[in-house]
Amino acid sequence: MDTDKKAKIFLLAARKRKKSTTANYLLSTDPTNLSREGDGYCAKVRSNALGTHFTIYDNGHNPKKTDNQFSIRQELAAVIYETNVLGFKGPRKMTVIMPGIEPGNDSKPAVRCIHRPVLEKHTLLEKNRSGDTNSLKVLTNKSPQWNDETQSYVLNFHGRVTQASVKNFQIIHPNSPEYIVMQFGRVSEDEFTMDFRYPLSAVQAFGIAMTSFHGKLACE
Repeated sequence: MDTDKKAKIFLLAARKRKKSTTANYLLSTDPTNLSREGDGYCAKVRSNALGTHFTIYDNGHNPKKTDNQFSIRQELAAVIYETNVLGFKGPRKMTVIMPGIEPGNDSKPAVRCIHRPVLEKHTLLEKNRSGDTNSLKVLTNKSPQWNDETQSYVLNFHGRVTQASVKNFQIIHPNSPEYIVMQFGRVSEDEFTMDFRYPLSAVQAFGIAMTSFHGKLACE
């Protein structure tokens, strides 16, 4: 993270688990120990077999592997990738689903809702699929516009992203398309930049960014 004084502060690191057949990233606040046993382990990102549906969990346990309801993992967000009406040649469509936020007032701050499903039908992905989203926040990516000069789809990153990539995206609320909740994109061959703000936390934003790196058999 860059501060106003141009100093760099470490926030999070991620490691892909090689033995997993699907996308499986561990997120840690400790860059020297990116293991499940490390003190910095704070979240993980898992995908389906096609790499089109992702869930970002905290460091809790699978509900099938624990009897303690308070140790069951929380779902922090879910991400869905789809092809658009142009098929494989067009930009990817993203949907981000996250637990809702209880609004605050003068006497109390806003509070993030805890989403700790035990049954599959209560997961963020399943609630979105069934249309049960009243208690959730559903965001989407801003649609790129076709540029005849560059012969490509482009977004205005205001100088923060400098190279074209299928991984570049901006996340918005459908009702407020000019309020960029998050943007992510390439600035060099192996370097990307990420900006985020309310209602996303750093872990949610970093987890969403990790989903962009995994191959999507149904979208590419």
